[in-house]
Amino acid sequence: MRRHGARSGWRAIVLLAGVAASLDAWAEALCLDLEGGAIHRYEVELAATPSDRSRGLMFRRELGPRTGMLFDFGRDEIASMWMKNTFIALDMVFVDRSGVVRRIVRNARPRSLDTISSRVPVRAVLEIAGGEAERIGLAAGDRLRHPVFGTRCDN
Repeated sequence: MRRHGARSGWRAIVLLAGVAASLDAWAEALCLDLEGGAIHRYEVELAATPSDRSRGLMFRRELGPRTGMLFDFGRDEIASMWMKNTFIALDMVFVDRSGVVRRIVRNARPRSLDTISSRVPVRAVLEIAGGEAERIGLAAGDRLRHPVFGTRCDN
């Protein structure tokens, strides 16, 4: 005869394994190819739905090293972002459909309601920890590799 507690324990293990698998599923590799030849690899969460893009990194208290969020708009558009309910400073990297960095806004102020515009049509915005773009030397003209742009870190 099985005890109820043992059966519940197995369910918890299966549930935790599912959670771990889903965390791996959202962590997608993204590479930043800098003009001088340096390559920096990040694990990013993809914000592809209107709901995902609306929430973004709001309410998070930290962003791990070499992690971020990639907002995919699915088409070229003038992107407008803000920092409402975002508690950590972020660098916003505006990227065109071919993966070329068009603009970087460094250290966007937490909880600001100011609109931050791409100023030119872009396909996506990469958000990384504030100061990270400067630390690695990311600049306009550098490239991102990710399936959103038809490339991968391994090609």
